[in-house]
Amino acid sequence: MSILKTEQLIKVYGSKKNQQEVLRNINISVDEGEFVSIMGPSGSGKTTLLNVLSSIDYATSGQIEINGHKLQNMNNKQMSEFRKKELGFIFQEYNLLNTLTVQENIMLPLTIQKVSRREAQKRFEEISNALGIMDIQNKYPNEISGGQKQRTSAARAFIAQPSIIFADEPTGALDSKSASDLLNKLDHMNQSTKATIVMVTHDSVAASYSNRVIFIKDGKVYSELYKGDDDRESFYKEIIKTQSVLGGVVNEL
Repeated sequence: MSILKTEQLIKVYGSKKNQQEVLRNINISVDEGEFVSIMGPSGSGKTTLLNVLSSIDYATSGQIEINGHKLQNMNNKQMSEFRKKELGFIFQEYNLLNTLTVQENIMLPLTIQKVSRREAQKRFEEISNALGIMDIQNKYPNEISGGQKQRTSAARAFIAQPSIIFADEPTGALDSKSASDLLNKLDHMNQSTKATIVMVTHDSVAASYSNRVIFIKDGKVYSELYKGDDDRESFYKEIIKTQSVLGGVVNEL
């Protein structure tokens, strides 16, 4: 079942005299429980696409539907409620509050949702154990590593049990060991909780952890690759092949 669908999605920046069409008639569909990566060369429109899909930015025209909700039909108040209940975010720069502990940062979405203390604690323990950060729950962001910060950010996204999680270059600020650790954890969470993840990345290694890669070029969907029964290394090689045709960044496994 599709959890996310777009129809004829267009995004234009600038005035009438100086228009730049960044997204051109994007039609994509993401099924419930899928882990999808969006890739493309610099300036291809992949980050704009993620921002529009996740309601951080607005489409100029076209339709976006998430879990049966049409984004273009919502007013600001409805959109705010929708974000709280349906969407989770993992940003490259973590976006943690330095005055809160790891546990408080993770549980923040539940205080907004008015989840009972008992249920909140249960969810916190399950997710913290799954992401390997239970032992740092009482530390503050300035006392932990970049990898631990990003896993805290991921836990905060998962704890509210959203319909879909959007990840914007989540490994961009991490060293290779921390990046692979985070990606293994995201892969595990995707499989164990059936969480739907849509991730923008320039990194072929990161993309190889997903089930499918959508390639964007010049604001259009250029091609798609499915992992299928391939192992991660074979899928990685297929991604590299497509990326070399597109002119993207190539990373070594």
